[in-house]
Amino acid sequence: MRLSIPSPDPSWASFPLGPLTIHAYALCIIAGIVLAVVVTDRRLRARGVPPWTVIDIALWVVPLGIVAARFYHVFTHVGDYFYPGADPWAIFAIWDGGNAIYGSLIGGAVGAYIGCRRANVRFWAFADALAPGLLLAQATGRIGNYFNQELFGLPTTLPWGLEISSSSSMFPDGLPEGTLFHPLFLYEIVWNVIGATVIVLLERRVRLGWGRSFAVYLIWYGIGRSFLEAIRIDPTSDAPLGIPANIWASFAVIALGVAIFVVQTVRHRDTSDQSAFLQEPAQSEGDDAALIALHHE
Repeated sequence: MRLSIPSPDPSWASFPLGPLTIHAYALCIIAGIVLAVVVTDRRLRARGVPPWTVIDIALWVVPLGIVAARFYHVFTHVGDYFYPGADPWAIFAIWDGGNAIYGSLIGGAVGAYIGCRRANVRFWAFADALAPGLLLAQATGRIGNYFNQELFGLPTTLPWGLEISSSSSMFPDGLPEGTLFHPLFLYEIVWNVIGATVIVLLERRVRLGWGRSFAVYLIWYGIGRSFLEAIRIDPTSDAPLGIPANIWASFAVIALGVAIFVVQTVRHRDTSDQSAFLQEPAQSEGDDAALIALHHE
């Protein structure tokens, strides 16, 4: 009897709650967002940013990130959504899977820029604070792929091979029932958790700042994602020149991360003067009084 990772029963993917249908995939995404907010808030507080300012920024990041993530997925899987007789509402059915992380980075970056300007927080300070929490959020969201029986790779005989129901729409044609697959969702979870740890450890050894922690995130995630996409066989993105769009995007993300790291290192060799604020908050009268009293002591 071979060892393997069993996939959950399809009924676990969703369950009714009164008039609503709750999807496990959506719950995982929400849990990831909450985790990223909590981690980012703790890191911003350490930089002197008032508690929960991150929520004001997240109100811009999350909606724009979700919208961009969905549209990125749809337009890199055109054949899955645009064909004779296709249901146009399927374009918006994010609970069925298809919430592309690269799209969320684009929309989220726009949202972060707007939110940071409104909250008087420097964009790069926010991005650096977000970096490890974003990897943890992505790892949490990947659990949703497990419930949907998606994001798997080539067949394998390894003891951690993933079972996929032959009745699943994701099961590849032409393979026998009982075939095991590389659990790419699990590989990405492990890779992302390690990446979050690497960023935190690097920050303790090297003064980063000015977007360089976020640059490490881009490089780390891009490298891991390009490898995983190369062995992925469940329905994936369109493939210009025979290379899936997500691999091209991974290469672009790696290049962007390297560019940010190099440019910011040249521009900001001394990180000791980096403020988390666009404009330093004015001190209240109480703060001024406390400083005067401390001076007289």
